Amino acid sequence: MSESVKYGIKDLATEDRPREKFLQKGFFALSDAELIAIIIGSGSSKESAVELAQKIMIKYRNNLNELGKATVEQLTESFHGVGIAKAVSIVAAMELGRRRSFQNVLESPVIDNSFDIFNLFLPILGDLQHEEFWVLFLNRANKIISKYNVSKGGISSTSADVRIIMKKALENNASSIVICHNHPSGKSNPSNEDINLTNRLVEAGKIMEIPLRDHLIISDNRYYSFYDNNLIK
Repeated sequence: MSESVKYGIKDLATEDRPREKFLQKGFFALSDAELIAIIIGSGSSKESAVELAQKIMIKYRNNLNELGKATVEQLTESFHGVGIAKAVSIVAAMELGRRRSFQNVLESPVIDNSFDIFNLFLPILGDLQHEEFWVLFLNRANKIISKYNVSKGGISSTSADVRIIMKKALENNASSIVICHNHPSGKSNPSNEDINLTNRLVEAGKIMEIPLRDHLIISDNRYYSFYDNNLIK
């Protein structure tokens, strides 16, 4: 009976080892699969770490945004050779990428248009499989004072309380607000509930002199802006 062998990166030819390739040429010379291979470290009894990583990337259409949506359970169930430790490592790496993108955006915390809002929230909301509702509080120069997660919901809906949003706006001395939520369904068009909520926030903002500047709905790599579509005036 032959002994089961796990093939790791060190079993590859030197020129095919992603770690050595990085040291010689830098990370830009590595494919996404090779970067994943470095994260998981070893393959299975039938394939190397790079081959396993290539299968993972193919499963997720060679798209890191798609891989970023994968759960630990999905990874362990879909791939022979991917146990909990490897799956957690992959999911953790995807989360670090999201957090780094978000922190980079905060270096220029001025909101001039809907694309600025989209760039700010895509790392937070783009990969989620449930809805979340967020609000940005802005000063008179349209700089971000703070952000606030109003609610987390299910796959198809979440809720937001106008009173809570305006109370938080007062606490933050906000001059205006921006609201944003995601649609995991892939459809970015607003629902009737989205429109009703926006209208109520517009009216509340007029009364309290804290206007709603925009409401963005993010879905995958697309977004819908209420302001750009003349639904906020």
